[in-house]
Amino acid sequence: MFPDEFDYYKAGSVQEALSLLDEHADSETELLAGGHSLLPAMKTGLSSPDVLVDISGVEEMQGISVDGDTLSVGAMTRYSDLLDAEDVSEHAPALAAAVEQVGDVQVRNRGTIGGNLAHADPAADLPGAALASDATLVVEGPDGEREIPADDFFFGMYTTDVGPDELLTRVEIPSAAGAVGAYAKKPSPSSGYAMVGVAALLETDGDGVASARVGANGVMDHGVRLSPVEDALADGDAIEAAAGHATDDLDVDLMMSDLQASNEFRAQLLEVYTERALTAAMDGGSSSAAAD
Repeated sequence: MFPDEFDYYKAGSVQEALSLLDEHADSETELLAGGHSLLPAMKTGLSSPDVLVDISGVEEMQGISVDGDTLSVGAMTRYSDLLDAEDVSEHAPALAAAVEQVGDVQVRNRGTIGGNLAHADPAADLPGAALASDATLVVEGPDGEREIPADDFFFGMYTTDVGPDELLTRVEIPSAAGAVGAYAKKPSPSSGYAMVGVAALLETDGDGVASARVGANGVMDHGVRLSPVEDALADGDAIEAAAGHATDDLDVDLMMSDLQASNEFRAQLLEVYTERALTAAMDGGSSSAAAD
């Protein structure tokens, strides 16, 4: 399998990448980050860009730092670097737990957080974790920077609020130091992507939950917050009872449906994996993928 012919440019900076997007605005242009989604799509003919702009080496879009109460992660930071950084597990435990379940070692050594979120595959592992972590996604375009809350970032399948002349440059997450996070996932047996994945970030008060944020992926055509679960926990419901509210705000008829899981089955899985994520968080935080 070979991709169609295309022009290739390697950007050395954010401004150079933006200039290339502007220069080729009349062509079908794609941004290359880790390439694990784009390159297979090009080889199979699902994507045939005229121009490819490689942003993987832009240094200002890489790295992890903490400024006050905010964790900042460059969009081109690789998964493996996220897993190696103590700041990520300390300040964004739900995100760290989800990253552990992304792909395999090879994918984690090359793939990037920005590529994952900007691609917005509904079965990817990070959208739910970004929602649970209250992330802000910072994009840059001709008019400067723009901040987008994760709740407003995902529009639908492979669709986000990033404009065609903009780049996702970094992800900012308010510190959740002292909170516990977890990610529970039912992986697809054919691809490893999430049939259902649930990320939970909890602040505990003794044996109870003081506050909660819960996000899911693999269920709808984009990552979603499970607000009814959060509200139930805030009202003092036990984990099992709270997880039973996972589908309250979701239309089962609009849930993802394929050969591996119908929409009705996904609704059942969502309750099960919400309970598993909440239980894992209460047990101190972890990441788990189950094939059962």
